[in-house]
Amino acid sequence: MAQMRGPGSYGMAAPSPFGGPVEDKSAQSPLEAIRQQTSKIEDLLDTVSEPIKPYLPAIGRFLIVVTFIEDAIRIITQWNDQLLYLHDYRHIPSGLTHLFLILNVVAMAVCSTLVIIRKHSEYAVGGLIAVVVTQALGYGLIFDLNFFLRNLSVMGGLLMVLSDSWVRKTKAFAGLPQLEEKDRKMYFQLAGRVLLIFLFVGFVFSGQWSIWRVIVSLVGLVACVMVVVGFKAKFSATLLVVILSIFNILVNNFWTLHEHHPHKDFAKYDFFQILSIVGGLLLLVNSGPGQFSIDEKKKVY
Repeated sequence: MAQMRGPGSYGMAAPSPFGGPVEDKSAQSPLEAIRQQTSKIEDLLDTVSEPIKPYLPAIGRFLIVVTFIEDAIRIITQWNDQLLYLHDYRHIPSGLTHLFLILNVVAMAVCSTLVIIRKHSEYAVGGLIAVVVTQALGYGLIFDLNFFLRNLSVMGGLLMVLSDSWVRKTKAFAGLPQLEEKDRKMYFQLAGRVLLIFLFVGFVFSGQWSIWRVIVSLVGLVACVMVVVGFKAKFSATLLVVILSIFNILVNNFWTLHEHHPHKDFAKYDFFQILSIVGGLLLLVNSGPGQFSIDEKKKVY
C-alpha cells in the first residue's frame, strides 16, 4: 500500500527533530525493484497475449492431458511389444497384462476427454493420477528419479485442472462443517504450483553441464522459487513456459530421429510430458497463484 512521502523523500532530507542521523526513505529494497520491473513486463505480456487469453484455459487443459493421449496411442500401436515387456521383464501373468493395458487405455482416453470438455473433473483427475501410479508400479519405474520428478509435475498440472474447475458453491448442509470449493481451490492451487516445478528440478540434475545450461538452470530455479512462493507467479510461470518450450523443441525433437532409432520413443515421451507441465503453467498464468501467495498478500496489506 502506498505511503505518504515526507519532505525528505525526494532527496531533500528534513532535519531530524532529535538530532540523529537522517533516514533516506528514497532507498528502494531489491524486492520492490524486482516487483516494479516485472510489473512492467507483465503489463507488456498482458497486452501481447490479449487475443489468446480467452483460450488459455482450454489450451492448458489440452496440453496437460496430451501426454496421456499420446501414451494411449502408443500402447495401441505397440500392443505386442507392451505385452512382451510386461510378461517377460515384469513377470506379470498373461491375462493380467491384457487387463492392465486395456484399463490404462480406457482410463486415459475417457479421463482425458472429460478434462478437455471440463466435465466431472474430480473423477477425471483422480483417474489420471491413478494411471500415473499404476504405470509406475506396472512398468517398474517408481524408483527412477527423473520419472518420479516428471510425474510429480504432471500431477501438479492435474491439480491445477482441479482447482480451475471448482467454483464456490452456495449449497451447504445444516450443522455440518463444510470445506467450500473456494477454500479447496486455494489448497489445490498451492499444491499444484509446488508440484509443477519438480520437472525443472529433474532437468537441473540430469544431463551434461555447459555454460548455457548453468545460466538456464539458475534463471529457471529463480523462476521456480517465485512460482512456489507466489511472487510474481504469472511472470515466473510465463518465463518457465518459454524456457521449457525452447528446451523441449531443441532436445526432445523426436521427429528428426529415424523411426527405429533407440531413443525415439524416449524423446517422444519426454516431449509430451513437458507439454503437460507447460499446460499446467498456462493454467497458473491464467488463474493466478491463489490466496496462499505473496502476490495475494500484497493486495491485502
